Amino acid sequence: MSTLEHVAGQYKTLCFNAIANSLEPLLKQAQDNELSYLQFAQLLADHELRQRDRKRIENNRKRASFPVPKFLEEFDFQHQTTITKRQVNALLDFSFLDQRENLVFIGPPGVGKTHLAVSIGIKAIDRGYKVLFTSALGLIESLELAELKGELKNKINTLLKFDLLILDELGYLPMNKQGMYNLFQLIHAMYEYRSLLITTNKDFTAWGEFFFDDNVAVPIVDRIIHHSHIFMLGGESYRLRKKLNS
Repeated sequence: MSTLEHVAGQYKTLCFNAIANSLEPLLKQAQDNELSYLQFAQLLADHELRQRDRKRIENNRKRASFPVPKFLEEFDFQHQTTITKRQVNALLDFSFLDQRENLVFIGPPGVGKTHLAVSIGIKAIDRGYKVLFTSALGLIESLELAELKGELKNKINTLLKFDLLILDELGYLPMNKQGMYNLFQLIHAMYEYRSLLITTNKDFTAWGEFFFDDNVAVPIVDRIIHHSHIFMLGGESYRLRKKLNS
């Protein structure tokens, strides 16, 4: 075994895998640039930290369970004029996450609500936040299953580990009584502790339609809108336009 291989093995033992895997080119870079010992030490540390950060972001994107990656750079603000690029960019300092505020995108199907939700979620991950994406139906089913197993509290605590929970398509399908109460417990637990990003096709005044009980709908809405940024989206469906133009 060469000295280089031996030293690389030592770095792996210390769990500095990025340095171990790139030791030879890092040494060459230091030699070519005549780095001091301190500069070389910094080069090694910077390389390890960059690779760890990249790996963390990759892992957090996987855990987020986005259906399909969507990026703000691909969003057509010329077609969707009911929300501006300036308004969206203002959210990207993520002070709403630091202040435990919510985002709500309200509008008919196909106007870009989910695209915005996913792309903001990706940007949040890139900034170091933990994000989980789920459809409303998927969340209700997972909460109901946990409740049947007597594990609802544990399930909610697991969800509270994420800085941002994206709840997509709330209101497209009605839910049963137990589903309503399970969702209320989650939103109550998240209130002023974690942030929600909700997409829905129904204005808050119509939430009683899919909750079937204003006694549940009102406190849920109250907790969501108390600290929130609400955006009303309109216009023609992207998907319909694409279909008609094809």
